[in-house]
Amino acid sequence: MPSVAIVIAAILWIILLFLFNKDTAPEPVKLDPALAAAAAKEWPTLGKQIFEQGKPAAGATACAGCHGLNGQGGVGPKLAGDQTILQDPVLVHTRVIKGKGAMPAFEGSLKDNEVYAVVNYVLNSWGNKADLVTPATVAAAASTVSPELLKNRSRFVPEEIKLPEITIVTFMLLCLTYGIIGLYSVWAEGERLHPGIHKTRSSPLSMLAMLATLLGIMVFGVLFARQILMDLHGWSADPIVKPDVTSEGFYSAMVVILLGVAAGLYKKYFMDSEVLIEDSSGEFPW
Repeated sequence: MPSVAIVIAAILWIILLFLFNKDTAPEPVKLDPALAAAAAKEWPTLGKQIFEQGKPAAGATACAGCHGLNGQGGVGPKLAGDQTILQDPVLVHTRVIKGKGAMPAFEGSLKDNEVYAVVNYVLNSWGNKADLVTPATVAAAASTVSPELLKNRSRFVPEEIKLPEITIVTFMLLCLTYGIIGLYSVWAEGERLHPGIHKTRSSPLSMLAMLATLLGIMVFGVLFARQILMDLHGWSADPIVKPDVTSEGFYSAMVVILLGVAAGLYKKYFMDSEVLIEDSSGEFPW
């Protein structure tokens, strides 16, 4: 039944929330005074060594191979003068430990003191200047999130989605789709019809609902087009203004949803229908 499918989809969604919360929950940080002292002392030498040469014996490649010897960028993004990492120094620690995209994770390949050394080397070289990252800094960042960081969605999305999550998401979407289509069919078809042609008579309320839906499609369509144009201008501006993907997605989703509502209203209140039945021979009577 459609309602059962929707309930199952809701249960699967709750399970996903628990799984994603487990993946994104901050790990406890061990506050070691010796490690904090090493982080402040070793970054000019050990950090430079790790960045330029890596640690081949442990499988840690040199950072300079992708980011450039002087942080000028290359295969990897530019690090020299990057305001993103200077405003959020702990982000560098997170990327070194966890990796992201093409950047590998160095957790397990580098010791804790080596991680802090290379992180602080990046943050305080080639003209960069930031406070030293220590275990206490990482612990404080894990427990508090500033409003600016709330805008960065990648901080709250799992770094990777594994097979169990993919399976649950797929099954949840199938149940949700089946449930919505089933409920829509019950609503659009209405009561059981007898064979013959059925004339539909629209009411003033249905006319008002259709007009409001069409108006909503036009409004959100204009807003979507306006947002696209603004984002295109933002890309060509100096400095570059990042596109507002959230607004684009919301406007386009509303257009699609309202188109579905308009189709449902038309089928329910404006479209005539014809019902046929089969005779005993299994052929349609003409």
